[in-house]
Amino acid sequence: ATRKRQRYVEKDGKCNVQHGNVRETYRYLTDIFTTLVDLKWRFSLLVFILAYAITWLFFGLIWWFIAYCRGDLDHLEDHAWTPCVNNLNGFVSAFLFSIETETTIGYGHRVITDKCPEGIVLLLLQAILGSMVNAFMVGCMFVKISQPNKRAETLVFSSHAVVSLRDDRLCLMFRVGDLRDSHIVEASIRAKLIKSKQTQEGEFIPLDQTDLSVGFETGDDRLFLVSPLIISHEIDERSPFWDVSRQQLEKDDFEIVVILEGMVEATG
Repeated sequence: ATRKRQRYVEKDGKCNVQHGNVRETYRYLTDIFTTLVDLKWRFSLLVFILAYAITWLFFGLIWWFIAYCRGDLDHLEDHAWTPCVNNLNGFVSAFLFSIETETTIGYGHRVITDKCPEGIVLLLLQAILGSMVNAFMVGCMFVKISQPNKRAETLVFSSHAVVSLRDDRLCLMFRVGDLRDSHIVEASIRAKLIKSKQTQEGEFIPLDQTDLSVGFETGDDRLFLVSPLIISHEIDERSPFWDVSRQQLEKDDFEIVVILEGMVEATG
């Protein structure tokens, strides 16, 4: 019976590795852009909504505070009084004015006057910071949407790899194909053998990675992936399978990870 093995890389390409005992978590915040891109969609959308809501509330509070300090809220019915912002009569209207300012919707009922220098400075500051928030958050969403995770669903690998003679040479072979009409440009393929080993000095190395040659010397690793291709690894003196018998191959605990890289022709 085939025994269940815990995979290093799942069949869908996800690495089955969890980082534990990470103490320097501040490093994730220093690279906040990549951290936001790597978050799950529900957390990314939450951060996206909070980023705008917090800035709108923050500047709305400042607009209300300016109106309160100037006494605009005490002269709502005084038509001779020139407020900082026309028709701003409370925090809700200040919040709506903040949204209009940051999203450049356009002023209608509420509009800033030229008798409020602190309001003009705040207007410039919110316009600049609002543009920065837009660029940062829209950039995060664009990068997250354009990630090629779903594109990999139409790249198919053979269910099994085989060891057989090819041109009188023993080879490990598997097949790869692309289902879409839009091609993968500059496609290249490489393979890694994941296996624990012990050095001559007695050091145990878990999950050691060894390259499997799939045509790097001859250029066969550069694929023209128009039709399904058979990828071959020749088992010669340089191969890690050279000294492995068929019986040992069936019992040994290892994993071969195949990495296909390239650029999507339609989107780059």
